Amino acid sequence: MDDKFIKKTVIVMIAILVMVPWFMFRYNTSPVSKDEERVVFNVPSNATYSTLGEKLEAEDLIRSEFYYKAIVRLFSPSNLEACDYILDKSMGTLKIIEVLESGCVSSSQAVRITIPEGRNLNQIADIASNVTTNSRSDILKVWNSDEFVSESIEKYDFLTDDILASNVIYPLEGYLFPSTYELANENVTPKNIANRMLDQMNVIYNKYKDDIEASNMSFHEVLTLASIIEYEAILDEDRPLVSSVFHNRLEKNWRLESCATLGYALGEWKTQYSTRDTEVDHPYNTYRNLSLPPGPGGMPSEASIDAALNPASTDYMFFLANICDPNDNKTYFSKTNSEHNRKASEFDFRC
Repeated sequence: MDDKFIKKTVIVMIAILVMVPWFMFRYNTSPVSKDEERVVFNVPSNATYSTLGEKLEAEDLIRSEFYYKAIVRLFSPSNLEACDYILDKSMGTLKIIEVLESGCVSSSQAVRITIPEGRNLNQIADIASNVTTNSRSDILKVWNSDEFVSESIEKYDFLTDDILASNVIYPLEGYLFPSTYELANENVTPKNIANRMLDQMNVIYNKYKDDIEASNMSFHEVLTLASIIEYEAILDEDRPLVSSVFHNRLEKNWRLESCATLGYALGEWKTQYSTRDTEVDHPYNTYRNLSLPPGPGGMPSEASIDAALNPASTDYMFFLANICDPNDNKTYFSKTNSEHNRKASEFDFRC
């Protein structure tokens, strides 16, 4: 093999070693689309440039979280403000980082909507109608329409035919993620409002996707259980323990006997329910029916979704939440019915 051939081979190999990574970098940081497609991208208050990578990729604004993070490490952008940003799928990774670094420029016409954790679909429609020109009835009409529900199932992987079951009261119940959103103006459509919350739920879904696949539950079941935990747990540290009680009951084929599901069945949430209340014939009443109810009864927080997927390891089968004493707010857990009844007799749980 002559020296000239060896030199040419070496030059080609060096060129390949240089050019392949460069082309990979160019491709993975290029725009995801040639067509302009504006997206309202929310940066939460606790976000950093690095933590935004997963969300940017999930919302199809960048091609690669890995290459995005590489650019962030290389250039160390600063001045990240919590706000809604108008990004475009034709921007590319470098331009998106530049827009984020330039700071938040909010329109004077923008309106904010805050959805508290645990609220149900009707309550969210009330909140939305107070900050937009849409009426409550118009919002619910769109959100529950076959057309919009079908569009949403087509758009989001986490929405499945589970939400179309005949005994599910509202298909999108539980799926509109509770948070604070900035809307373009008060004339936004009901579809736009719901899509903002569904977009955020998509981020949460992708964050926990591996945990969901490793569990024995569908995402619909995870949200159903999480909505119960959201209602029943007083303190954040109680969520995994409350979750453990429900998991233990499901494993033993016990009724969940949750006031959260009873309130949803009755359409009325009380501090105390009567025996007659618990006997109502309704698919969401877990005092009568085994297993989980047909669907969520409200919009759970990320903490409750995490607790539903990662319950504490306990032998608890019962709990009593002291909702009547603002100075206590403690939840009492028990392994046996006799222990549970003894604790109930020791404390006055009547409000």
